[in-house]
Amino acid sequence: QVQLKESGGGLVQTVGSLRLSCAVSGRSFSVYSMGWFRQPLGKERQFVGAIDWTGERTYYTDSVKGRFTISRDNDQNMAYLKMNNLEPEDTAMYYCTANTAENGPICTSVANYALWGQGNQVNLSS
Repeated sequence: QVQLKESGGGLVQTVGSLRLSCAVSGRSFSVYSMGWFRQPLGKERQFVGAIDWTGERTYYTDSVKGRFTISRDNDQNMAYLKMNNLEPEDTAMYYCTANTAENGPICTSVANYALWGQGNQVNLSS
C-alpha cells in the first residue's frame, strides 16, 4: 500500500523560506507524477504545482511562480516543495499527492490524484 507522509511545515516569517518534504512508501513512486495542493482555512483545496514522473517538467499556479519550486528524488522516494519569499496568503494546510496513472501527465485537478498525505500546516507571521 502506497502512503505519503509530509514533513517540514511550521511557522515562518513573511518573506522567509520553508521546504516541505513528502516521503512516499511503495515501489511505484518513480512512475507517478506528484502534486502539491494547499487549503487555507475555510476555503477549498487549491492546486499549487506538480512535477511529472521524470522530474523534468513542472507546472505551477500563477500565484507561486518564481517563488516555489517542486523537485523529486526517485532514488529516495521523496518529493519536495521549496517555498521562498513567503507571503501571508501562503498560510494554509499543504498536501502532497500522487497521480497513480503510470507515467501520466501533470494534472491540476484534485480529482486526478488518488493518494494524499495527511497535510502539513504552514503559518506565516509578520
